[in-house]
Amino acid sequence: MAMIRRKFSKEQKLEIVKESKKSVVMEELASRYKIHANSIYKWRRAYLHHQESAFPGQGNVSQSEEQKEIASLKKQLRELELEKRF
Repeated sequence: MAMIRRKFSKEQKLEIVKESKKSVVMEELASRYKIHANSIYKWRRAYLHHQESAFPGQGNVSQSEEQKEIASLKKQLRELELEKRF
């Protein structure tokens, strides 16, 4: 039987990460939430690097303002190049 992939909201991930910072055994925490301990380690690492923007959700990449502006300009350039071709 195939396992169903579970999705956790940003709030749930933050709660689990904050619990993991306390003196909790990682395997116990993982079994309580029925996830692998590696997932918790990965979420902790993401939280340490990006703080509150660590879990953007829906496949959205967390970007700085400069990165957002560059992406926007690249999109405009592609659109203008398409218009120019036709």
